[in-house]
Amino acid sequence: MRAVIQRVNHASVKVQGEIVGQIGTGLLTFIGFTDGDSLEQGEALLNKISNMRIFEDANGKMNLSLRDVNGQMLIVSQFTLYAQTRKSGRRPSFSDAMESSKAGELYSNLLAKARELGICAQSGVYAANMQVSLENDGPVTIILEA
Repeated sequence: MRAVIQRVNHASVKVQGEIVGQIGTGLLTFIGFTDGDSLEQGEALLNKISNMRIFEDANGKMNLSLRDVNGQMLIVSQFTLYAQTRKSGRRPSFSDAMESSKAGELYSNLLAKARELGICAQSGVYAANMQVSLENDGPVTIILEA
């Protein structure tokens, strides 16, 4: 499981011109799955992300977590996080990405788990063509693997 998180002032995702998810201060989280990934790994990753101290305190130090700032999370599925570019061709391979129906189920369960954990979570639409807009704060961008 791979995630790319970006600290944002605001972010939104559109599908066919309509906003399907949007947040204010928080974390835009792109997540991709590979074979063998589990909901337990996802829960551990959500806990890590929501408790990671990457928001500034009154002294400008990154000492506060998403939970500390009552931030929100926009979680967007992105199989392209498993792109393989090692071969000499120009087209990436996505063979390491989890099969779509399994990934869709894991994504849905992960969203439910985020909300169960008390994270104010919005989402994109699994397997849809999405347009993501954001204002990165910092910028702060972190890559995680579970």
